[in-house]
Parts: sequence; C-alpha cells; structure tokens
Amino acid sequence: MKEKQIFFCDNCGFESAKWQGKCPACGQWNTFVESTQVTGKKTSGKVSGMQNMQVPPSFPVTLREVDTDDDERISTGIGELDRVLGGGAVVGSLNLVGGEPGIGKSTLLLQICNELCAFGNVLYVSGEESRRQIKMRADRLGVTADNLFLLAETNLEKIISTTTDISPRVLIVDSIQTVFNPEIASAPGSVTQIKDSTMAFMQLAKSGGITIFIVGHVNKDGAIAGPKVLEHMVDCVLNFEGDRSFTHRILRAEKNRFGSTNEIGVFEMGSNGLDEVPNPSQLLLSGRPENVPGSCVACVMEGSRPVLAEIQALVAPTAFGNPRRMTAGLDYSRSSLLLAVLEKRAGYIISNRDVYINVVGGLKIDEPAADLPAILSVASACTDKPVRSDVASFGEVGLAGELRSVTGAEHRLSEIKRLGFSKCIVPARGAGKMIAPAGLEIIPARSVSEAIIKALG
Repeated sequence: MKEKQIFFCDNCGFESAKWQGKCPACGQWNTFVESTQVTGKKTSGKVSGMQNMQVPPSFPVTLREVDTDDDERISTGIGELDRVLGGGAVVGSLNLVGGEPGIGKSTLLLQICNELCAFGNVLYVSGEESRRQIKMRADRLGVTADNLFLLAETNLEKIISTTTDISPRVLIVDSIQTVFNPEIASAPGSVTQIKDSTMAFMQLAKSGGITIFIVGHVNKDGAIAGPKVLEHMVDCVLNFEGDRSFTHRILRAEKNRFGSTNEIGVFEMGSNGLDEVPNPSQLLLSGRPENVPGSCVACVMEGSRPVLAEIQALVAPTAFGNPRRMTAGLDYSRSSLLLAVLEKRAGYIISNRDVYINVVGGLKIDEPAADLPAILSVASACTDKPVRSDVASFGEVGLAGELRSVTGAEHRLSEIKRLGFSKCIVPARGAGKMIAPAGLEIIPARSVSEAIIKALG
C-alpha cells in the first residue's frame, strides 16, 4: 500500500492533487482540506463485519412492479420529533442529527430509546462518553429499558461486528466524527474517514433494515462538519437550532426523503431533559410587553403549523457617518429591502438612523409573510406609537409598497384567534375570501401606508 496526500473540498467532496483557493466544482473559497489516501490495494468496498451479512441481490424491476405502499415507520415516543420526521422514523433509514455543542442532540437520542426499545433491541454507540457517563445521563432522563445496549467504541469494524451480533432494530452513533476505519490511514474526523464510515452505515441500514441515527458536529459557520456529500448520502438531516441562553430548542428537517422539510419541532430544555412544546406560539409570546413602540406580532407558517412570533424594532439617531443595520432572526438583505420600501413608499426618513430588528425567542423566519409585521414594528419605533396589543398581522410587501396575499390564511387566522387577538391586518387582495373565526376582525390594507395608519391608529 502507498500513501499520498490529496486535498478534498469540504463543501462538495471534490478531490485535487494540490491545494486550491477556490473549488472548481462548487465555486466556494477556502474549502480545501488535506487528507491521506491509501493506494495500491483494491478493496471490496466493505469493512470487516459486513462480510457475513446477507445482502439481498439487486435486480431490475419495471415501474409497475414497484410497491407504492407507505414505508414502515416506528414512533419515537416524542410527538415533535415524529412530526419533523414525517410521522416517525422509517425502518432502514439513515438519519443525521446536527447542532451546536450542548444543544441537546445526545439528550434527545437517549430519551427516545425508552420508546424505541418496545420495537426491539437498541444499540447506543458513543465515541465521546464512557458507559458510566451514559448511564448517569440515562438515570437523570428516566431511561430504564432492559434491551438498551451501550457500547463505547470508535473502531468501525468493531461497531459493525457488534451490530451484527446483537441485531438491533435501532442503532445510534454519537458521533460520526469519532468513528474511524483502521484500514484507512487518516485521523478520525477527516474527510476520508467520515465518508467511508457513513457509507458503511448506509449499507448497514439498507441491507439489514436497521434504523440508524448518527450525530454530526458542526463547524464555526454552523454547518455540519465534513464534506457536503455527507448530507447527500443520508436520508434525513435534522438540525437543532436555538440560543444556549434560551431554554427552548427548535428541531428542523433540512432534508427528508420520507416527508416534508418545512416542519419544525419545538422543545424546552429542563432538568429532566427535553420537553415537548405543543404550543410554541404561547412560548414565544410569553413576556410580551403591551403598548410599547417597536413591537408587532407576526404569524408565519412552519410547515403545516402556524406560529406566532414577536418582531421588535429599535430606531435611533446614528452616531456614525453610515447608519447601522442589524437583524436577528430575519434575513439581512430582505430587511434592507423593507427599509427602502418604508422610506420610499411611506415617507419615513430612516437613512440617517440606526435600525435594529429582532425576532424574540431566537426563532429564524424566512417567510415573506413576516414582511408586513417587520415594517409595522419599524414604523412604530420611528413614530414612537405602539401597535395595538390586540393586533396581529401577516402579508408580503412588494417594491411598489403594495401588500400581497400569502398561503394558509385561514390557518393563520385560527391560530391568531386562539391566542386571544381580536384584530388582524391582512392584504386586501384575497381578504374577501377569508373566513375568519368568530370574534376576530379582519382589517384589509392595500399598501404599506394604509396598513401603518390602521395599525397605529
């Protein structure tokens, strides 16, 4: 065997014999990392432990012969996680869970073991903690299943060999960055090791019908560490979001071959682990001040679930030559566009003022329906007039200052009424077809200026 140094693109997996500043495949800058590749020995592509597995033969079938029945799913026992997965974990699927350190990845996966053990054996493999540490955390979380097996190992061959012996229904690997194949002369966590280990687990899941959850670390940019091809290999990519200074966490599916990628699950971190939050709107609006300028409630859709969130804005005279623009939870470019529309179409002079926009609670909103609430909060901060506390709003804003309708209006109105609001400002286009719940008044507006007048009174 011979070893040679090659370079991998950390974003797309492109290989190069020398370091390059810009990847010629994906166009990203400074993504090449050095790795060691073993040549001169042709392998079968399987690691030890998989040789004894009976892999069903592969043969072509016609389109009519393909079974279109729903995939078999197993419930994790946590409704919010099942919602994100699309109704439960699919048997034989490979799922990647990522997030910041300490966000709750290992806690969530250990919590679901109690319910998963009802379907068969569960093997929890940890490369970062000892069995004693896992046992202490399991006692704190109340995990007492008898058929939950713990393995503190990082050797890929031993992990697959143990999996073959135990034949678990579910395999949990924490984390993929610690697993290594001894046949590859690279350090654990390198691009080569991560790709090879993930490929081995994918073959194990598909051939053995084992549901596998693997934990992935994140880099300084918040993306899952390793090559981007890692996310293409798995069936589902779950990402934990949230500020560690807040108690709630948001689980979002960035990729899901068996369900929607728009659903989110909301959890609250407590002393006994992660607790489900079936009503995230009430959590995000708790502590909302009343009759305070610069605050407006928005209703956005996260998958099939309407969520109410408070958007706050602060406008102050600038002390610098160029005014500052800062956003948290909203896209910066979209916010700049809304500020330009507010100044040009509504006549608010903010070019000489600092503007700060924040979505309370750490929620990240990327839906156009938040345009109108964001503009109303900035206008309220400019005039020092509060938006009425019983008013919520949603709607997309165009460059001409017009308001455009958004999807799911009736679901939004029902959620707004359920949380005690009595008025809702909506785009006039399509307002006549909206069926509002009893006790909720719909206030249509055609333009940004008209909406501001009706909101500020």
